[in-house]
Amino acid sequence: MELSRAIASGLEVHPEWIDVARANLDRWEQRNAHAPGLVRCYREWRGLLELPLAQVRALLVEESENARRLRQSSPFAGALTARQVWQIKERCRDETIGA
Repeated sequence: MELSRAIASGLEVHPEWIDVARANLDRWEQRNAHAPGLVRCYREWRGLLELPLAQVRALLVEESENARRLRQSSPFAGALTARQVWQIKERCRDETIGA
């Protein structure tokens, strides 16, 4: 969820991340053409990426079951740097340990 929050907040400044997501979906669909469930998910994401940016951002942080399902196959891999991902994961780990 924290990674999705970071992407949602960054999309306003980096709308080109939508293009990163589309490129990922294209690549993943080719690699997984034999897996209809994955292909359906990729196509669902492709349709969602056509929505206005505000709606995409809202979906990324939505607490619904559907949004959780979609986040399991988020196409935004590569939008955040490896360092950003590491920092978010480290912060979440520290918060979990401290809780």
